[in-house]
Amino acid sequence: MKLLRRMAYLSVLTVVVPNFANAQEPPLNLQDAVSIAVQEDPWLTASKQTQEAFASEAIASSSLPDPTISFTAASFPVDSFSSRQEGMAQLVVGVSQAFPRGDTLSLSRKQKNQLAQKQPFLRADRIAKVKTTVTKLWLDIFFSQQSIRLIESDRALFEQLVSTAKASYTSTEGKARQQDVIRAQLELTRLDDRLTSLRQKEEQLQSELSEWIGVIAKSRLPDDLPSLTLKKTLLSPSTIPNQALYELIKEHPVLQATDQDILASETSVELAQQGYKPQWSANLKYGHRNDDPSGNDRADLLSVGVTFDVPLFTDNKQDKQVRSAKFKTEAKKTEKLLVARQLIANLRSTFLQLNRLNERAALYHEELLPQMSAQSEAALTAYNNDDGDFAEAVRSQIAEIDAKIDALAIAINRQKLIAEANYLLLSGV
Repeated sequence: MKLLRRMAYLSVLTVVVPNFANAQEPPLNLQDAVSIAVQEDPWLTASKQTQEAFASEAIASSSLPDPTISFTAASFPVDSFSSRQEGMAQLVVGVSQAFPRGDTLSLSRKQKNQLAQKQPFLRADRIAKVKTTVTKLWLDIFFSQQSIRLIESDRALFEQLVSTAKASYTSTEGKARQQDVIRAQLELTRLDDRLTSLRQKEEQLQSELSEWIGVIAKSRLPDDLPSLTLKKTLLSPSTIPNQALYELIKEHPVLQATDQDILASETSVELAQQGYKPQWSANLKYGHRNDDPSGNDRADLLSVGVTFDVPLFTDNKQDKQVRSAKFKTEAKKTEKLLVARQLIANLRSTFLQLNRLNERAALYHEELLPQMSAQSEAALTAYNNDDGDFAEAVRSQIAEIDAKIDALAIAINRQKLIAEANYLLLSGV
């Protein structure tokens, strides 16, 4: 039994159990899963297309309106419709060109370019979010698979306990009771139920991961837990002022994207202010006249004109438009403040959790796991030597399995928090 017990002992962080069914299939490591998800993300393509659309709109919005051309038969007598009868009868061709108010064209181009420049920051944020999401899903699948292997490796011990209890119960010299046999069989059944539940969770997580990387999500994972590198360590996050934390996240792409929204909104204020300036239109007309009834030549006529509006009644129009644009700008600034506060709170919370998990990981590795192993070994030895309780031996085995899985969960959650912290500490594009 001791030999069986020792063979069943597995490391919490590294579980090496060959999977012969998938021996020929290369494992799906975390880096490959993340790379595939980023490469196959259609949102990034849509963002690039949106950027190109804004760039094209910028050029289009800075162009003058198309000129208008008119053809007119002017001042013809209605009694004869003869172009010779009346001196003012003429065929007129005209062209006119409108000029938008003030700097409307240049400001429109500026605003479209500002919106286009927002897209690279959104893509950087999207890539980081995809990496974080896929990393968490991959780690959750890893947890399910390794938990299954942990339980399967210790299941042999419970099968041996069932056999031992049955043999002892049927033996005339055995001390096992019927309830011991039932208890051992019950715990074995409970292990099978845990395995079924873990496999169900694994399949669910693989389906979620397939949204990002396709059917390759069904691939087996490596046996070793990857170690993510933390960009920065905060030893006492609870005491760090918000301003200091803001310095760490102020270059985050989501904030820089919001900055572009603010710039575009400020340009909207400038555009609204152009409403106080007149809109101009220039026109040119050329009128051709026929000779008079006597055959004398008549001079053609040329007309040049300029029209413009006069924004006199601005209280309920221009003033309100400028006021509206200013409020929208302030709303964008408030939105940035809220996003920054959320990032700061998430960063503080993430590092607080990470520091506690580091403490728990050390406690499990240095004390709890060795103690649980010693306890289960002692309980099993005592029972085998007819000096211990069967129920206690079973409880100690279950407790050790639970402790191993808890330690694995701590290791997994620690890596997930590192991934989240790295996202929050992201800067630039």
